[in-house]
Amino acid sequence: MQQNKFQILCTRPLDSTLIQEANTAGIAIDEISFIETAPIKTQEVKQQIVQAVLSPATIVFTSMNAVDAVVAQKHNLQTDWSIYCIGTTTNKLVSLYFGENSISGTANSAVELAHLIVEDRFAENVIFFCGDQRREELPEILSKSNIEVKEIVVYETIIVPHQISKQYDGILFFSPSAVDSFFSTNIIKQKTILFAIGNTTATAIKKFTNNTIIISDAPGKENLVHTMIKHFSE
Repeated sequence: MQQNKFQILCTRPLDSTLIQEANTAGIAIDEISFIETAPIKTQEVKQQIVQAVLSPATIVFTSMNAVDAVVAQKHNLQTDWSIYCIGTTTNKLVSLYFGENSISGTANSAVELAHLIVEDRFAENVIFFCGDQRREELPEILSKSNIEVKEIVVYETIIVPHQISKQYDGILFFSPSAVDSFFSTNIIKQKTILFAIGNTTATAIKKFTNNTIIISDAPGKENLVHTMIKHFSE
């Protein structure tokens, strides 16, 4: 039986197939969630979602959690939406719940998505379903281009810090919130390689450490895991 040469911490749960793929490459992954998300179920939010569902609209999703929260409240009602979303997992969920034909554009980041919406000039206003920790860039870019943004906050992010005693060869981060949560209770060795799902998460890491950061070239947890496997397999 192959002994795992590298020990990796993943700061969110992964599909078992990804764990096995890494294990086959001699990489052991521990999964510890440093954040949790919870849908907001107030009557106000429910009404906002239903109102959006009942009218044609241009919709923006930058998170799979936002998609899940909206789907849970739309009560199987059909939508007439033109949707812009970031790639991979969020894109797959939008296709699953709203159909591929509903997607007007995708991008690898919220900033790229905002510029795409501006270039398309498809709508003068959009509805942005987001979380309470959403970044400022997308609404700012759209607003500066005279595209009105209605934000509906449909989920909240809860910090769940853990103190880690084990030393890891690499750590996978998927959001700035997880970075903040991790470094609120942990200090890492200089040799630990940090893997970030995008530039925003990488920027958050740089606030806490000068360690080597490797950024996934595309969004999605699968791409980040594959980036890590490639690094330790070379």
